[in-house]
Amino acid sequence: MTSLLEASDLRAFYGSTEVLHQLAFSVGEGTITALLGANGAGKTTTLRAICGLVRSSGEVRFAGAPIGGRATEDIVRLGIAHVPEGRGTFLSFTVEENLRLGAHVRRDKSQRRSNVDRLYGYFPILAERRRQQAGTLSGGEQQMLALSRALMSRPRLLLLDEPSLGLAPIVVQEIFRIMRRINAEEGMSILLVEQNVNLALGLSDHAYLLETGRLALSGPSKELRKHEAVRRSYLGY
Repeated sequence: MTSLLEASDLRAFYGSTEVLHQLAFSVGEGTITALLGANGAGKTTTLRAICGLVRSSGEVRFAGAPIGGRATEDIVRLGIAHVPEGRGTFLSFTVEENLRLGAHVRRDKSQRRSNVDRLYGYFPILAERRRQQAGTLSGGEQQMLALSRALMSRPRLLLLDEPSLGLAPIVVQEIFRIMRRINAEEGMSILLVEQNVNLALGLSDHAYLLETGRLALSGPSKELRKHEAVRRSYLGY
């Protein structure tokens, strides 16, 4: 399988403190890959390092080309979109204004309307709320909006940070179902950070388990689900 994203000897720092230690991982073209681990394991920092949002060293390659040292906006233009933990929607803007902002990096502005309609197809509730301010949406609807805004740029790789955080289980199931559909229909690769290990292993093809900034385990998600350490520490049986 062709790798779309590859990281080797990846280290990241907050001030003088090293928080990621020589990580090596990859995301296959058209696959869903999960980064698992407890709070403080380094999952979010890994996504931030890929996007150039934290000081890092080592090598990160996207579609075969190194992207280390590039500005975050340039990385977005290459085809990497990031949905951060906490969603980050513009609360005073309407749903549709938020979506249009998500297309600002694309050169083909003529496709903006069709992209908006495409995402309303995935998230019909957003079509109903298109003129509503984002700050008045429920938490689940805001997460759908944040995901849709990132997808407006038609990325090849989506970095998704804790999409289930603070949401009701039924809403989480719907969001994960739609992510699986987008991956299947559009071939979009996804790198998912998720504390709910059971959900993440159910969605992903491959997974990496981080512990205090180091890679502890990796393998096909179906195999990791059977691993004794994963079962006992993260799945509760």
